[in-house]
Amino acid sequence: MPRTARDVVFVDGVRTPFGKAGPNGLFAETRADDMIVSVIRELLRRNPALPPERIGEVAVAATTQTGDQGLTLGRSAAILAGLPKSVPGYAIDRMCAGAMTAVTTTAGSIAFGATDVAVLDGGTKAWAAAGQVWEATPPQVEHMGHHPMGSGVDPNPRFIAERLVDPSALSMGATAENLHDRFPAITRARADAYALASQRKVAAAYAASQIQPDLVPVAVRSAEKGWGLATADEPPRPDTTIEALAALKTPFRPHGRVTAGNSAGLNDGATGCLIAAQDVAGELGLDARMRLVDFSFAGVDPEVMGVGPVPATETLLARNNLTIDDISLIEINEAFAVQVLAFLDHFKVADDDPRVNPWGGAIALGHPLASSGVRLMIQLARQFTGQPGVRYGLTTMCVGLGMGGTVLWENLNAH
Repeated sequence: MPRTARDVVFVDGVRTPFGKAGPNGLFAETRADDMIVSVIRELLRRNPALPPERIGEVAVAATTQTGDQGLTLGRSAAILAGLPKSVPGYAIDRMCAGAMTAVTTTAGSIAFGATDVAVLDGGTKAWAAAGQVWEATPPQVEHMGHHPMGSGVDPNPRFIAERLVDPSALSMGATAENLHDRFPAITRARADAYALASQRKVAAAYAASQIQPDLVPVAVRSAEKGWGLATADEPPRPDTTIEALAALKTPFRPHGRVTAGNSAGLNDGATGCLIAAQDVAGELGLDARMRLVDFSFAGVDPEVMGVGPVPATETLLARNNLTIDDISLIEINEAFAVQVLAFLDHFKVADDDPRVNPWGGAIALGHPLASSGVRLMIQLARQFTGQPGVRYGLTTMCVGLGMGGTVLWENLNAH
């Protein structure tokens, strides 16, 4: 039988505060799957019009799918969260774009009619991903404290022996140094200035209570300190100065340009969102905030993976007869300052353009790998709500092993 594609909308999104990975981090003794449970339950609490049995899928992304981020995380998290046993789930991995892929994959299922609503979630410790449901909800999680980047990975020796990739492709920091080599106009001073601006924008957003409404308080336990409550992101450094950034070491290359100050940190956190067919959202009385217009993923040379958002965005804009000037808000993941600046230079966008990450980004907030894609969506949806004159926005990010992903969204509050 012929089918008609349905519009897919972003209904709501929440996340845990992001913590620093490691033994002293906020979530050091918190399980990744428990972080996802917190996200799923909060989405249901905030959307009481959604019957849990209407959830058609829970998709959870995580870059390291082992330990407390294993056991088919989407299904196990759904059970732990108390969803009906009839709700299926699965796990997904596209490294940093896990959450983004969970959303777009689930959206395809909804548009096709196989699912009405989905929950997309991500794990807790290192990087987060996405989950889905009947009216779709994708959660994401990454606990980098429990599962350091590359933990348990055994790269095929052919990668290097047969020169399939440059050896630097297996170190994200080295790929960022490669970008500085390719684009000499992007100096360390310029990268540090961008990083400082990100810290200041996050501090201003917190002061204006723009970030807090979508944070889920999470109970955290420490064998030494007892129980506590995580209510705010741990990584931001609002007192950072340009002089302090300039004094930092360059761990990936002697006399290099990439530092801990102009890069995202290693973080633990979970994100989640609820997406649905637009007609089903209306039927259930769910307040949709933005419509998924289109998306694109692209591949690039792995040793310069940071340029991935460029071809992904070019393809997306061309397919929709748009230019970068038609985009009023750009949420780009700040894995490294140089990666963001390469994107901005390509599209002739100024470093301080107010459309770009108006509330700051991952350099200040943190980048729990697979979960970051939904954080971008959460911030974009919140910004759309207060700007009815804005029609289109992008969420975009680079992805390890040489990829990029971009999603085009339309503001449903626009007029």
